[in-house]
Amino acid sequence: MLTLLAPAKLNLTLEVLSQRPDGFHEIRSIMQTINLCDSLHLKLSQSIEVKCDKPAWNLDKSLVSKVISLLKEETGCSKGVKIEINKIIPLASGLGGDSSDAAAILRGLNKLWGLGLSEERLVDLAAELGSDVPFFLYGGTALAKGRGEWLTPLPPLPRTWVVLMMPHLPQLDKKTERLYRGLSDSHYTTGEITDRLLIALNRGEKLRASMLFNVFEGIAGDNFAGLEEYRQSFLKAGAKEVHLAGSGPALFSLTRDKFQAESISKHLKEEGLECYLVDTMRAKGGQDGG
Repeated sequence: MLTLLAPAKLNLTLEVLSQRPDGFHEIRSIMQTINLCDSLHLKLSQSIEVKCDKPAWNLDKSLVSKVISLLKEETGCSKGVKIEINKIIPLASGLGGDSSDAAAILRGLNKLWGLGLSEERLVDLAAELGSDVPFFLYGGTALAKGRGEWLTPLPPLPRTWVVLMMPHLPQLDKKTERLYRGLSDSHYTTGEITDRLLIALNRGEKLRASMLFNVFEGIAGDNFAGLEEYRQSFLKAGAKEVHLAGSGPALFSLTRDKFQAESISKHLKEEGLECYLVDTMRAKGGQDGG
């Protein structure tokens, strides 16, 4: 049996530069894995069986089923597997949980089934599954370009505390696709915001709230009714700044001060809000202790 961890991610920056001829969007983003992880248990079996401990999770809508089909197609492997997923990352939150699960299973089945696929081929297959999946093969801190599949590893972010809040809002059907459709030319940027953060990270400079950017911030309120009330609750709990996670609706705040992070988290929980206190992670799932 293999037990794997699939971490969530934050987009420290997320810029859309243009719409591509293939219908996707050209992005420039700095991504960071955080210590909020689903756990997956894989065991050889005669058949394919996938279970998840969250009733709302749907295999047919998940990339997990696509991973299995793609690997069988690619290799002709006839082996089976029993997969148990313990979901910690909130569903449809903007934290990349499904893509992370897919990457973990892609790597896990390559080992469990003895497929012998190279790192290069795993990355190619991950890109076929989804734009964020290649990043989760390695995690840590990385620059993503293209649809998100062109990755450059970056120096690890100094250990930073992350307070996450998951607003209880109705789930949007095809959420990410819907938000991308809501963008107009006026939302497009040049990549300079990401470049500024890139320079700061390479110099080992302190991460500042003004360096963070998410193109969806401008349209999130139009898609998630009630999101602003959650943001205000976050600020009242002591957060100095609040950011949208990916395509949302999860919100987050960063701090190097563990005491401050614990205080914010405590206040949010006292208000009955769903929140998580975690820290940043290094590539390959190693926690950042720097």
